[in-house]
Formats: sequence, structure tokens, C-alpha cells
Amino acid sequence: MELKTYQKQVIDDLQLYFEYLQNHKKADKAFNSFWQEKVGFYNPLTGEGMRPYQNTVPNAVHLSIKVPTAGGKTFIACNALKTIFDAMPDTKARAVVWLVPWSNLLDQTVKNLSNPDHPYCQKLNSLFNNRVQVYEKRDLLQGANFNPSSVQEQLSIMVVNFASIRAKNKEDRKFNEQNSNLSSFSDSIDDEIVLEGTEKEALINVIRSLNPILVVDESHNAESDLSVEMLNNLNPSFILDLTATPKQNANIVSLVSAIELKKEHMVKLPVIVYNHQNIEGVIESALHLQNKLETEAKILEENGGKYIRPIVLFQAQPKGKEDNTTFDKLKAQLIAVGIPEEQIKIKTANKDELKNEDLMSAACPVRYIITINALKEGWDCPFAYILASLADKSSEVDVTQILGRVLRQPYVMKHNSTMLNLSYVITASVKFQNTLQNIIKGLQQSGFSEKDYREKDIMPEFVKEEVKQETLDNFFFPEQIEVVEEGVIDVQKIHFNPNEISNSPNIAVFEMEKMAIEDSLKMEIQIANQDNNSNTVQQIYSEVGMKVKQYKMRESVAEQAQEIVLPKFVVEVPQNEFLLMEQGDTQLLDRVNLLKDFKLSDKDIQIPFKSISSDLYKIDTEKTNDGGYKMVSFKIENIVQEKMAEYILAKPKEGQIKDLAHFVVKQIDKLPPIADNEIKKYVNRILENMSAQELIDFNQYKLTYSDSIKEKINQLADIYAEEKFNDWLEIPKIKTEPNWKFEKAIIPTRIGNNIGNSLYVHEGDMNGLEEQFILEISSSSNIAFWHRNLGRGKGFSLNGYKSNHYPDFILVTKTNKVIVVETKGSHLNNPDTAAKLRLGKSWARLSGSNYNYMMVFDENAIGGAYNLEKAISLIKQM
Repeated sequence: MELKTYQKQVIDDLQLYFEYLQNHKKADKAFNSFWQEKVGFYNPLTGEGMRPYQNTVPNAVHLSIKVPTAGGKTFIACNALKTIFDAMPDTKARAVVWLVPWSNLLDQTVKNLSNPDHPYCQKLNSLFNNRVQVYEKRDLLQGANFNPSSVQEQLSIMVVNFASIRAKNKEDRKFNEQNSNLSSFSDSIDDEIVLEGTEKEALINVIRSLNPILVVDESHNAESDLSVEMLNNLNPSFILDLTATPKQNANIVSLVSAIELKKEHMVKLPVIVYNHQNIEGVIESALHLQNKLETEAKILEENGGKYIRPIVLFQAQPKGKEDNTTFDKLKAQLIAVGIPEEQIKIKTANKDELKNEDLMSAACPVRYIITINALKEGWDCPFAYILASLADKSSEVDVTQILGRVLRQPYVMKHNSTMLNLSYVITASVKFQNTLQNIIKGLQQSGFSEKDYREKDIMPEFVKEEVKQETLDNFFFPEQIEVVEEGVIDVQKIHFNPNEISNSPNIAVFEMEKMAIEDSLKMEIQIANQDNNSNTVQQIYSEVGMKVKQYKMRESVAEQAQEIVLPKFVVEVPQNEFLLMEQGDTQLLDRVNLLKDFKLSDKDIQIPFKSISSDLYKIDTEKTNDGGYKMVSFKIENIVQEKMAEYILAKPKEGQIKDLAHFVVKQIDKLPPIADNEIKKYVNRILENMSAQELIDFNQYKLTYSDSIKEKINQLADIYAEEKFNDWLEIPKIKTEPNWKFEKAIIPTRIGNNIGNSLYVHEGDMNGLEEQFILEISSSSNIAFWHRNLGRGKGFSLNGYKSNHYPDFILVTKTNKVIVVETKGSHLNNPDTAAKLRLGKSWARLSGSNYNYMMVFDENAIGGAYNLEKAISLIKQM
């Protein structure tokens, strides 16, 4: 199971944040800079931009990711753990406290993280070399395979619910009590770590001593003062919140729009909502709709599709304290309609008939589940398609907590049946508009839009008036109320034959099918047009109440700009029936493609380490005054250097090399597609050629040395990639294809001075040379418009052997000639600049005579580039 595109983007956002943290050293400064680059500076008066970092847990980096229900938050978190620990000191114990709000969710999380056949467990094992241990509270209290040695050698995930940490009952108070099973941790628990009111060898203090990573599932349930105190009490170094609906004080590092889930076929949307006249109509339509969906599913399976058995959730409304006799009566009434008993199960907080059922198995007969709140009852199945509310028709139907259970798409794929790609809610309520508001609220609580539903109300107005009058009469004349047994369904009014397989004669099902086809087509058009929608970015950020200042195209040039499509380098991909790749299909060229056969084994190891003279710094954890820890950067004093030297000298050379190689490989991290093993062998070659004194120097300055090795590897890779690129040009294996269009609106970090003939109302800011250049060009009679190209994924990049070269300007003439310009100060005459120039020239040559690439220097231009005056003269003649 690999990350979806949007899931990978979440991990990339997290990785990018750590780059900011490395530069700024403090969590708040890193967070604020991270968002300033994305959406500009925060304006408290207008609410534009991301509001500043909220330091609710002072000694930890605290971030939140927003992913809608069914978006795979847990799988994202499993991948994120590797990213987080890679950013931590190498000596830090890989301890994780995974917090969940409910005990049933705890059981589900433990099961999925522990099961070797489950994708979550498989991913963790692949990321952490099969050295992963998942603990429940009882395992921790018993010290079962939980000791200082084990936590240093593995990834330890401790799954606990909020209540255990809050310790409000006798069982949970064991967290804070002396525990002889944990005596092996005694030496690692400093007195200042011990939480006030607890005993030293208590589990809470063992956890505090580990300075763990916290993963907070459904984190919107952990926003109260008591919950924040709970987080602080665990003494974390890092907190990752997982939620579909982050609260106001969440530090959102990445957010996923609902439409991304639709594009990846993760969810069954839109939701079709149908309001009946009575409860019997709800049941009849639910039964016929299930029959219709299952018939379509069987046809799909016969034609090579996946097995699907659509399930109906009958939502019984609790009357005060839950009474299981009510659910048993409902089950009996469904059996009386003709439903086989083995197809009906009850799942409530007090009665669990799903305990031994695998709902995804073809051997499972279950098609109908009687429930109240599937979210808190702790179960989930993508075969759930229909939510049928059996509330009294005078009730306002509350579906907010259960709606998310019917949204998950089976097998995460689009099925060749429109109706099997949507979900359904059937009700009978005179307060239908209130019910719709609860559906909207339920969608929003699941991270979706209030527009992701379609509805039809067939309850006649006179029935609604009768019910309202009946309610008034009951209030004023209670003695006249006719006593009717609760929950009675008139089965004679329900017309359904479970053995009849046909195109359902039920009118409601016919109408829902018609709605499904129409609205599914609308949604597909919406998704297809998403990339061309100037409001897309604003819609994404508005989901968390954030305003983003966008600058639109000037009307006078918008039409011309929207017709322009800039080419990018592509390569042909092999034909592959499984991946639906046909002969002639192409994909964007990536540096990774060029480095596929790159090997470090035959590359030189000559690196000028003797020129290293910078001070030694390291990222580590430092104790704070209140006994906590924080991530800091500090200079290592000479006395510490001497101790480190003594430590290194005490080891044989093989041990020194092993320790240093491990550190360097981790510090270098990933250099796709170069395998870690290749990097490790290369580092070992370097270290084996060093003397004892050089190894001591390396150890003292290992971050700087590591950076030098990483730079050397990148240089070698750059040389190889460019050689391969040039070979592929000759074959020719590389070509250019139209790919990139101007956005209808942009979000620069900072806006520059207003200069005429710009494409957008405001352009991004510029340095002195850039502004000097564009002032001269903007008024030229042949220039239709100019654009200050944005970086970091916002603008146009030249792909190839350099990792995304973003030129400074895109100029368009009145005859539609495109001139891409990169400006450089004379001090930037280096190999990287020369490589970018060669790449730009190759792009222009392959793209055709309508495209040009120019590199412009203030003075002392390198070969193939131009000085400012010459460049301006040439552009004015184009």
C-alpha cells in the first residue's frame, strides 16, 4: 500500500516544515515562515494568511494535519513517524504515544498496527526495519517486553485513550502509581521529570522520561484545558494531531481538500438524501435500494469487478438510556418483512453482534446493521452504502455522528456502476430542513463540503401540518394522547420480496438512481475543471477559516494568457496494460528517471575536508527549567569535544567507522533514487581512507562533514544526470509537450512594486536587478505582458537534470512568443548557474522557435548568457 498523491503531499509538507525548523531553530518561527512562503503574511485585521503558531504545549513542536474522513489519516501518520524521527537526534528513543478518544477506537488501532497482514503494520515494519512493538496499557503496566533496552532498539508505539492519561477512575490511576514492573527505568527518570502528585516509578514518569512523540487521533476531541494539560503531562518532544475538523488553535501544517479524496476515489460522494412520508417508506426504499445496489454489484463481479455486498445501516434513535429490547423488536420486525435473520445484526454500545464478523468477507451474510452511532461504537466498513433513519417522523434526524460511516469507497476505486460510487441517506421527517442541516454538519465534521449532497423531499405539506397539529394537541391536551407501543412498524405497508432480483419497482429507488446519474456527472465535471478553477485554493483554505489574498489576471491580457500552454520535458513510458499505459503515452521527465542506473561504487571520494573551518553545531534536546525538553541548536564547547574525542579513541577503527557511517547516512537522508545502501558504501569508502586523527575531526564536525559528503554526492549525481539527459536528447528519448498554464490567480509571499504591463493585478516582489530588468522591458512596444514567476511549486519550472529550476520571469510578446528569463548577479558565476543555462537552452531548442530562454547578468555574463543591456536590446527586437 503506497501513499496517494495527496497523502504524499502531506508528508512532503511535514518534511518541508522540518527544513524550516532546521533553519529557524524555533517551532513558532519555522511555522510562521512556512506559511508566509505559501500564502503571504498574516493580517490580523482581514484574517488573511495563516494565523501565528499557537504554543499550547511549550516544550514540544505541535503540528496538525487536516484530512477528511476516509482520507487515510492513520496511514499518513505511520509514514509521518519516519519523517519525524529522521529529524530528531540520532540518540533519541523512538517512543510514540498514540492517543485515541474512545476505547473501541483504541482496540481497532492496536489491532491494525499490530496485524502483520494489515497495511499499517506492513508500512511501519518497512520503515523501521521490522523493529516495531505495539503496546496496550496493560502491556505497559506489566512491563511486558517494555524496558530501557527494548525502547532504545525499536519503534515503541503505546496506544492509550485519553481517559487513561486523565486518570479519573481507579483503573486509570494505575498510570500514576508506583509500579515495580517498571523498576528497570528508575535510573533514567530524573527527579525533575517526576510529575507532581505521582510516584517516581509510575508509568506516566517512564513515558515522560522518554520525551515521546505524540500522535493524537481525532484531535478535535483534545482541545479542552484538561486535554491540553494531559498533553503537557506526557512531556512530549513532538505532537502530531490527526483530524478532519481542526479547532481554532491547531497549527495546521498540511490540509487536504475533500475534492482530492473524490479524485482518488476514496469516498462515495455526493450523498443522495431522500425524505419519505413515513417510516415504512424508509424501510421499503432501503430494502429495494440495497437489492438494486447488490444486483449491480453482482453484475460487476461477473464482469471482473471486485466483490461488493452493499449494507444498510438502520439508525435507531435512542430514547434516553439505551434499551436493547428496542433494537431486538426492530430486528424482529425486519425479519417479519422477509429479511433472513442471519443478514441482520445489532451493533450498539451494549450489544455487539458484529464481534466475530468480517464484514468484507464474501462468506459474511450481513446486509443490515441496526446501530445508533457507528463512530463511537468503533466499527467501520466500506460496504456500508445506505443510512436509513428510523426516527419518529416528528423528530429532527441527527446523522452528524454516523454519516461518515457510509462515505468510504470500497477498494478505493471507481466502479463501473454510477450508483455504487455514491452513498444514500433515507429519512422520514417533517423537520427535514433541520435534518439537512445535520447532514451538512455531518459532512463538515467529516471534512467535506456543505455542497456534497443532493436531496429530495416527498413528504406532503399536509402531512407535515398534521404532525405539527398533533404535536400541539399533545402539548395542550395530554389526556387525549393515544397510547401506542413504541417502535411498531406496520409490516403490511412494506412491499418487498428479498428473493426478487429485478430492476426495482420502487419509485423512490428509481428517483434516487436518476439523481445519482445526474449528480455523479456534475461531480466528474467539477473534478475535471478543478485545475482551472481560480477559487480552488480559496476553497481549500476556507475549510479551516483562513482567507487567502489572491491576485487575478488583468482583464486586458487574461484571454491571451489563458491560451498559452508552456511545454515541459517528457519521456515515453513503456506500454503496460495493468497501469493502463498505452503505446506512445508519456510522463514528465524527472531527475529520478535520469539517475535510475546511477552508481556511487565507481565514483571518486575526493572531498576537500581540510577547508572545513566552521563552528560545530548540532540539533539536540535540552532540558528546560520546568523539567521538560525542547529542540535547540547550540555550539559544542571544547570540553565536550575533548570527551567525544576520548570516546572515539576508545573504540577500534571499525567501530568508529560504523558509528560515523550510520550518522552520516541518516543525516544525508533520502537522495532518490540512490539507495541507502549505495550511500552507506560510499561513506564507508571515505571513512576507511581517513587516519585516526581525521576520524576524530570528523566526529567533532560531523554535521559539517556530512553536508560536504551530501554535496559531493549531489555533484556526482548532477554530472551523471546531465550526461544521461544529453544522451536521451540524441536518441531522441526526450521531447517537450504542452503542460503548464498560468493560474487565473496567484498568491505571492510578498507583492512587488506596481510596474506596467504585468499579467496579474499584483506580482511577486523582486530584488534590485530583477526590478531594473523588468522596468526596462515592461514598456517595450512588443511586450503584451510579463509575469514574475513564483517558486516552491507555485510557478513554472524547467524539469530535467536540475531539480525544478524556477526562472525569474515569463515574458509574452504581442505575437505570442514566450521568453523565459533568469537573472543573475555576477557573483553567481558557478557550476549550478551554468547547468541551469544549459538546461534552459535545451528546453528552448526542443520547444520550437516560439520559445526562448535567456540568462541575464548585471555584468560579466558567462558564455551563452547576456549582460543586462544586451539582453534588453535583443528582447525588444523579438
